[in-house]
Amino acid sequence: MRYDLDDLRLFLHVVAEGSITAGARRMHLSLPSASARVRALEHHTGVALLVRGRRGVRPTPAGTTLARHARDVLTHAARLESAVGSYSGPPTAPLTLLAGGSAMHRLVPQALITFLRAHPDIDVDVVESRTPRTVRELADGAADLGVVIDNEAGDGDVRTEPLGDDSLVVVGQAGGILAGRTAVTYREVAEHPLVGLDADSSLRRWIEKNLGPHAPAARHRTSVGDIGVLVALAAAGVGLAIAPRRAVDGDPRLDVCELKDPWARRRHLLAWGAKAGPSPAVAALAEHLRAAASAEETRHDPRSRPANQ
Repeated sequence: MRYDLDDLRLFLHVVAEGSITAGARRMHLSLPSASARVRALEHHTGVALLVRGRRGVRPTPAGTTLARHARDVLTHAARLESAVGSYSGPPTAPLTLLAGGSAMHRLVPQALITFLRAHPDIDVDVVESRTPRTVRELADGAADLGVVIDNEAGDGDVRTEPLGDDSLVVVGQAGGILAGRTAVTYREVAEHPLVGLDADSSLRRWIEKNLGPHAPAARHRTSVGDIGVLVALAAAGVGLAIAPRRAVDGDPRLDVCELKDPWARRRHLLAWGAKAGPSPAVAALAEHLRAAASAEETRHDPRSRPANQ
């Protein structure tokens, strides 16, 4: 048995309006044409679908069942048309988001989860990049958005806005070397074995750049490519580690100490590409980055935690 989708649409309008005349009007049909379509539908099904009265019409039990399934059929037909139709036009170029290794740990993934779920037709290319390179590519129009470090962003090349704290701290196994300490200098940290990020990682290179040539030599027991692995090694007592505060706050496995060195205090900025006017998609991705940063700030603000914690 085959059904015409326009007949199903008409029938739903008739049921919703309680009138064949009103249903015909919504379908831009004449009353005789609409009445003929409804009669043909009833003939096709072999049962009466409407009870006709002086004040209008109402569905029979069979008509109610048909209306319920017709809604499902038309909904699925619309989804099918949309899915297939998305291939008829030119593909939308993916957005390009650049960010350093610290932002890649939680901030960027959380923003991507919410953005990609909310915008299934938009893709995003994400590349780990140090702030100087990110600023250059944004200024050249080669990227749409970037998450950069305030100390390296410079002035005037790209538009920026504050995004959140990205200060660095020293972490070690709870009850270990750092027990009872609240703040240390890097010189003190370097007296102990360390675990660090890979030499090519943006965070490791940023730290070494700020240490300068006269920094004390440190022994790195191992280097890894992921901040989560770095934190796990420090928590296991393999060595001390330098990590973003927001990546370790509240972790009961760790003792956390502030780094006294000025270079450890830094903030994330949201940086915009130089393209003429951001597209709605870029603006939407920026909003998801702001929301993710705000959620991180709230999560690590002691004032937002319950009093019994």
